[in-house]
Amino acid sequence: MQISSEFWEELEALSKDTAYKLTLLDAARKRLRKEEDMSYNVILKTFPERYAATIRMTIPRYEEEGMIWGKLAEETCRMNLVEDDPCLCAVTYLDGEYKEENVDMMAWKTVRGSYPDTEHVKFRTLPEVTVASCTYQGSYTRITDVYAAVIAWMEANGYEPAEPMFNIYHVSPHETQNPDEFITEICYPVRKK
Repeated sequence: MQISSEFWEELEALSKDTAYKLTLLDAARKRLRKEEDMSYNVILKTFPERYAATIRMTIPRYEEEGMIWGKLAEETCRMNLVEDDPCLCAVTYLDGEYKEENVDMMAWKTVRGSYPDTEHVKFRTLPEVTVASCTYQGSYTRITDVYAAVIAWMEANGYEPAEPMFNIYHVSPHETQNPDEFITEICYPVRKK
């Protein structure tokens, strides 16, 4: 018995939709169990086109994100990059879902001027993007709660993910070793359902 490709496509779409709804339910359950009230302010905002140094790599695990930043710094250190104002340093997670290992990501840093590409670093204009955004201060151990809050906001307001999400690091381990001082902006590119 042969199963049509259309049937497989329908099953795959149903599977993705079910996984997304399970993520929402799990996030809601975790939030309800928390004794302290942690509310996150999610807003809709648009980032204009921005010129950036970009680098794409597959790293072993999320915790080893420093590898991608190290490679970007190594290949651009002699270029005297002029940072944009404000300079946005971010990572886009290209897998579209959580992975235990072999994480595909693109780090990017907004700059001014024009620079030649290197072996791994490509300079390009990133397109305008509208995102559901939430900025929070504190350790990365809370980041899944913020992801859940943004996903719940999108669901409640009739939005769905349009592209892979990204984090902007306004204050990161590069600026401070105190996790309580980290400031991270969670950004989910969105479109109306």
